[in-house]
Amino acid sequence: MATIPTTIRIDKDVKAEASELLKELGLDMSTAVNMFLHQLILRNGLPFSVTVPSREQELLESFAEAKKLSRDPNTKRYSSFEEALEDMGL
Repeated sequence: MATIPTTIRIDKDVKAEASELLKELGLDMSTAVNMFLHQLILRNGLPFSVTVPSREQELLESFAEAKKLSRDPNTKRYSSFEEALEDMGL
């Protein structure tokens, strides 16, 4: 298989973080890009979903966290909103 040199522009910090992660996986940047391109061809499109994170998802995660805290016996309890504000120094 013949290869050709290719130049791409990548944010410096993104490249450094990605390179470190790839190193932990035993891969280099060239191999990872080749894997991505092969998957792109195999799937006839991007090999992952590209979406804008939904604020609804953040809300659902907040509800789940609140539910978890409400069931935790170690979570501090307040008898009024004013009491909570006082505890925060407001």
